[in-house]
Amino acid sequence: MDVGKLGIWYFFDNASSPDAAASAKRIESLGYDTLWLPETVGKNPFVLAAWLLANTTQLKVATGIANIYHREPTVSRALQYTLGEQSADRFMMAIGVSHKPLVEGVRKLEYGPPVATMRNYLEQMDTAPYTAVRNKNDPLTLIAALGPKMLELAKTHTQGAHPYFTGPSHTKMAREILGEGPLLCVEQKVILETDAEKARELARPVAKIYNRLPNYRNNWLRMGLTEDDIDNLSDRFIDETFAWGDVDALRERIDAHMQAGADHVCIQPINTNGVFGDMHWECLEALSPAG
Repeated sequence: MDVGKLGIWYFFDNASSPDAAASAKRIESLGYDTLWLPETVGKNPFVLAAWLLANTTQLKVATGIANIYHREPTVSRALQYTLGEQSADRFMMAIGVSHKPLVEGVRKLEYGPPVATMRNYLEQMDTAPYTAVRNKNDPLTLIAALGPKMLELAKTHTQGAHPYFTGPSHTKMAREILGEGPLLCVEQKVILETDAEKARELARPVAKIYNRLPNYRNNWLRMGLTEDDIDNLSDRFIDETFAWGDVDALRERIDAHMQAGADHVCIQPINTNGVFGDMHWECLEALSPAG
């Protein structure tokens, strides 16, 4: 499976299924390679992936990021093989360990040591039985790796890594650990807005959703940001983790990831109307690979 160079990472929780299908078709027509679907407490990303794959012909669809605590390894393997076969190899699965406050606070499950838990999950997936019709090629598996130990696990146990909410400096570190070969598919939030103050104010409500989650905080500290930067969502924090400006500025950030070692960048467009969850088509059209 060729994931291509540029994709879209997007929440469809606010969209009806027909509207989501129409958006996927439009994304496909704009030339984007892969559409990444997150998982929180909304739509099931595997069910949504099946729907969007059935309504497109060339667009690849990936989970980004499916929570391993939501299903046991045999189920994930079956979902992966089923969607791969249904779509003629247009499905890819990225999975992650989520965060303790979400797993224990929302799901009421016990949160285990991240790396050991993920390693055990991957090894169980690898030995899970699957007796149905399947494609000749196995579907790709990536993990949401941020820290060095999880990146090492991505290198040894999967086809690559899908870091979320990072910047080019992290991409460089990730590629150094992964070495040549494993896929590095990074998410990048983008805002098509040239006014610095307005762009940063658009970014902060989005960042606030994540800035108390421990795995992200630990990674931002590794990236050289401070506790104060993270707590107060400083200009430095925003500029490091979001790309904003005109089309050329956004393309420069995408290129910076590529130069740092990314194979694929999935952009998450932040709508300048200030409504999180509204697709910003002006941004997607401006950055369109087909344009």
